[in-house]
Amino acid sequence: MIAPRILPFGDRALLVEVDSLDDVLLLYPLLDAARRDGITELVPAARSVLVSVDPARLSLGAAERWVYEAVGDSGAGTGGRAADAVHPSETTPVTIPVHYDGADLGDVARVLGITADEVIRRHTAAAWRVAFIGFAPGFAYLASTPATFEVPRRSTSRPSVPAGSVGLAGEFTGIYPRPSPGGWQLIGRTDSTLWDVTRPNPALLVPGMLVQFAPVDDRDAPVTREARS
Repeated sequence: MIAPRILPFGDRALLVEVDSLDDVLLLYPLLDAARRDGITELVPAARSVLVSVDPARLSLGAAERWVYEAVGDSGAGTGGRAADAVHPSETTPVTIPVHYDGADLGDVARVLGITADEVIRRHTAAAWRVAFIGFAPGFAYLASTPATFEVPRRSTSRPSVPAGSVGLAGEFTGIYPRPSPGGWQLIGRTDSTLWDVTRPNPALLVPGMLVQFAPVDDRDAPVTREARS
């Protein structure tokens, strides 16, 4: 059962804390589906969801009651509809084609005690969900349930990681949307554009979205739903 702890966050937001990432992955789509007038933004993180409001339309007290009602009405932990809650963006996964030739693929295989081919098989077989966005615009932290990876960050960060690099760190997979420093274990790269300000929604991946990784055969690259513009 989700047991949220709600804290004031300035005069225009509440911080809804929960016990685990799994709770966030359940709570965020519930709140998103139950949005009401005056809620201006929902921002999930690893153990919380930030609820921003327009105080002219919704008081913080009313927003707090709304959170508790959304969780209570869901039947979370009681066999109610929370167990079956599906974010609208989850109905069709976004497929990300990946060239699995990352510099750290061999190291990841050794850490997990498996072969590089098995790393690729597990990574492409898993159903990944965007848990939250952070670090850089368009950088999505993706989690899989059940988790199939637990990989430590590199002991030394790279001063520059190329855009499109696919990496692992802890329980997450991430894709670097632009060149930047980084300490994730790099297992591959994608040609997908993660962040493009010319698109109506610049971010290719948003919280709640399902993602499937597909290995690229350079002789016959897969045709996918991912944005190529």
